Amino acid sequence: MNGSPVPLAAPCLPPVPLPLARRRFVLMAVTGTLLPALPARANPHQVAGLIRAITGAAPIDTGKVTLDLPVLVENGNAVAMTVSVDAPAGSVRALHVFADGNPLPEVLRLRFGPASGAPRISTRIRLADSQTVTALAELADGTFWRDSVELLVTLAACLE
Repeated sequence: MNGSPVPLAAPCLPPVPLPLARRRFVLMAVTGTLLPALPARANPHQVAGLIRAITGAAPIDTGKVTLDLPVLVENGNAVAMTVSVDAPAGSVRALHVFADGNPLPEVLRLRFGPASGAPRISTRIRLADSQTVTALAELADGTFWRDSVELLVTLAACLE
């Protein structure tokens, strides 16, 4: 050490101009204008469009798909759901579940191969509000089957 003092702090640099002034940024953040506007929830027309995109012009029948959901849901954060298809193992190509009141209406998409087991799934989903949940199954022969349950949710989820 040659006796010269060591600086304790780095020299001050000139301030870098920001694209937004701090007060304007805070105001925009508080009012929510910084975030892109997302729809609060989907609607039945959007779900119908998603189903139409999957099925094309093919008819959709009812009867082979069973959607098991409680009709009255106390808490939408974790709703038990079971979907089963009355078809032989390996004959289901895909299974879709839609909730027309959620911000993102397609809540489940599964693909099955020819070596798949029984076409049955049990899981939990989040539901934003009282709504209709629809299950759609595509079979290997090109047919589509559906089941729907309309349910009442007392404590909503998916809103944060």
